[in-house]
Amino acid sequence: MILGDLDILRLIRGGDLIVEPFDPVIVRENGLDLRLGRGYCRFKPTGRVFDPRSPGDPSDYYECGEADEIVVPPKEHMLLHTLEYIRLPPDLAGLVNLRSTWARTGIYIPATVVDAGFEGQLTIEVIGSSFPVKLYPGDRFLHLVLVKLQTPTTRPYQGEYKGQKGVRLPKHFIIHGIGGTP
Repeated sequence: MILGDLDILRLIRGGDLIVEPFDPVIVRENGLDLRLGRGYCRFKPTGRVFDPRSPGDPSDYYECGEADEIVVPPKEHMLLHTLEYIRLPPDLAGLVNLRSTWARTGIYIPATVVDAGFEGQLTIEVIGSSFPVKLYPGDRFLHLVLVKLQTPTTRPYQGEYKGQKGVRLPKHFIIHGIGGTP
């Protein structure tokens, strides 16, 4: 079952669903419009082979930083993050979509699921349009549809990305003790 605005507000008021910072304007008919954070990582063109068992230095593959304006160049891949830190209870999962306003600019994001029990800021891959698109932190960017599980999961999310803030690089770097963001 997809939750509507009244269900979402009830869960937030009751403390079962955490959204920080919270602004009532992000509660929509059937989900939350999450805003863009300031952090980004650009995928760097390289001839280096990425080996998940020996990933090397993240700066060989990514250029990361923070900005008040983020330009997504044509056809480039970037990692961005949400302003909001969320915590889902064990009976809710989330489906992430790009807001249609941004999809109409040609920007694309792959299908993304937020597991029940996840908490943190979301890191999202963004693929550029046919032309550069400027994004502003704080703008509503993603739509998170909340789906109620028939029964709460007995194994809420406990992975490497739990509690993440800012852009988090692939877990391969974390597992090998290199760090999450260059």
